[in-house]
Amino acid sequence: MNIIEVTNLHKRYGPTTAVEDVSFTVEAGEIFGILGPNGAGKTTTVECLTGLRAPDRGTVSVLGLDPRRDRDELRQRVGVQLQESRLPDRQTVGEAMDLYRSFYRRPADGGRLLEMLGLTDKRKAQYRTLSGGQKQRLAIALALVGSPEVAVLDELTTGLDPQARRETWDLVEHVRDQGVTVVLVTHVMDEAERLCDRLALIDGGRVTALDTPAGLVERVGAQHRLRFRPAEAVDDRLLTDLPEVSAVQHQGAQLVVTGTGNLVQAVTSVLAQHHVVAHDLRVEQASLDDAFLTLTDRRIP
Repeated sequence: MNIIEVTNLHKRYGPTTAVEDVSFTVEAGEIFGILGPNGAGKTTTVECLTGLRAPDRGTVSVLGLDPRRDRDELRQRVGVQLQESRLPDRQTVGEAMDLYRSFYRRPADGGRLLEMLGLTDKRKAQYRTLSGGQKQRLAIALALVGSPEVAVLDELTTGLDPQARRETWDLVEHVRDQGVTVVLVTHVMDEAERLCDRLALIDGGRVTALDTPAGLVERVGAQHRLRFRPAEAVDDRLLTDLPEVSAVQHQGAQLVVTGTGNLVQAVTSVLAQHHVVAHDLRVEQASLDDAFLTLTDRRIP
């Protein structure tokens, strides 16, 4: 069942078109990702979803509600964590939780939320003393304090260290397991690949592709890469003459061989025939980053 429907969404700021003809649906119970580089139109799209901005054209329906006309009702049923959200430096975690609980008619148990997100011992801590990961966990808690049916999380792990990022990913999956539909806005490829059931790739204000992460990767073909450091110089023709090989690149002392089929066996066999030892041999499958680069002709910085 679709609980979010976006059709032909347009939004301009003066001469700049931020969102142009964006359409997608979100099913109940999924983590739906909106993926793209900075300035692609991701945040403007979710601001239209949550009633913070009015689209110039197109329609948006969330839980059967119009985000602008039914904004008050929507705020009771949708939790939002936006990229630039921030609390007063001296406000404590407990004060923030109590304040946000007062906004909702059916608030969640604040103490249980803080416990679930590992913040119980920070209840009396001021916001300014929290680490980046703790601030993000608090942002999630405040997005969930209204017991929402949908949670919109915008650039959730920007600036976090790898450990805090993975802990935050675990929390997002836990939120989904509690029955909350999640809309996740990100430009982090491994985050999207790990968390999202489906993805909308947005570039230049347009949806360039819409599929599962695996489906998007499949669109770039079944090619994979073999990376190694040959013990001695190799004539590229030994490799490019193989039917499985589509390209050979030199990256410093390494060779990167791209191809399909039984690439590993074909390459290692011909190297063995010519008594060439392949050091640090590594096989790399096509990734979501490859798919984005192919489908948009650009790479996310």
